[in-house]
Parts: sequence; C-alpha cells; structure tokens
Amino acid sequence: MAYNFYAFMDRMKYIKRWSLMRSVREENIMEHTQQVALIAHVLGIIENKIYGGNVDVEKCVLYAMYHECPEVLTGDLPTPIKYFNGSITGAYKDIERTACEKLLGTLPPEIREELAPSILADSSLPEWKLVKAADRLSAYIKCLEERRCGNTEFEKAEKSIREDVLSRGIRSVEYFMQNFIPAFSLTLDELEHGIMD
Repeated sequence: MAYNFYAFMDRMKYIKRWSLMRSVREENIMEHTQQVALIAHVLGIIENKIYGGNVDVEKCVLYAMYHECPEVLTGDLPTPIKYFNGSITGAYKDIERTACEKLLGTLPPEIREELAPSILADSSLPEWKLVKAADRLSAYIKCLEERRCGNTEFEKAEKSIREDVLSRGIRSVEYFMQNFIPAFSLTLDELEHGIMD
C-alpha cells in the first residue's frame, strides 16, 4: 500500500504565499515553513538560555515544520479574508483541523500516532505560541525584503505585522527583534563584512 502524506507535503513548494500582494520575489509555503522552523528553534533557545525558561525546543521545531501542512489541501487563504471576522476565522480553523485529520489518515497508524501531536498541536502550549510568533516574524522579514527591493506594496503590512509581533509581549521575540532583525536589512557585502574581517 502506498501512503500519500509525504507526497502531499512535497506539494508545499507549489503553494504561493501573499497571493493578493505584488511581490518582487514569490514565496511558497515550503520555504516559509523552513524559515519558521529556524526562527521557532532559536526562540525556544533564547527563552531557555537567556531567560531561564522551560520550553521544549524540539516541540517548537516540530510544530513549525507542520504548521502549514493543511494548506496542501486548503491552499493559502489570504490573511484579510482569514481574519475578516470571528465567524470566518472559526470556520477556517475547523477546515484546517479537518484537513490535518485527513492528512493524518494518509499515514500508517504507527507513524500517524507519532506525528498527530505535532500536526494537531495544542494552541495553548508555550511552544505553539512561539511558533505563531515565528510565523509572524517570517512574514515581517518578507516585508523587509520586499521593501528593501523598493516594493511599497508591503509598507502597511510591515507596520501592522511589526505592531502585532511586539504586542505579543514574548521576551524571546523582543530579543530576536532587537538582535537579529536589523541584519535582515543589510546587503550581502554588509553581512560578509562582519565575518570576513
């Protein structure tokens, strides 16, 4: 018997983000997922090592790896629609959960049991909150990239996402914003200057 789960996951590379926005460079959910996993990983490390927290860093990475998986069935619904009102947001969360359950059904039972907690993550957990913050940081980085290329289409998104990220009151996110975000506005020459000296 053939199981379809990883073939579905491979299709993440075909699903474009920012579909309502004119982008200098297109972004798909596979590359976005990888960036979110990197950021969620370091947010967990910052939380534990700098602030003495007790976050499960492995969970952060696993939740991040699978946080967009329902979109292989649903597509990427634009944010203004997804969060237009509570009714639409609730309905979309139900659709995403159903998509996750359908995808889990494409795995052998033993593997399904192992992956289910990462794919159907508990949104009340601190690790999930870090993943959602990492997701927003990734969107903010995309805005910075587009604006650096002269694309004014992302001006409003950049401002509102920055406000959202900082309003979360997560100390590891504030640390990331202060210590890592400035480098995303540097050119390659400027980045290399720091390591080539």
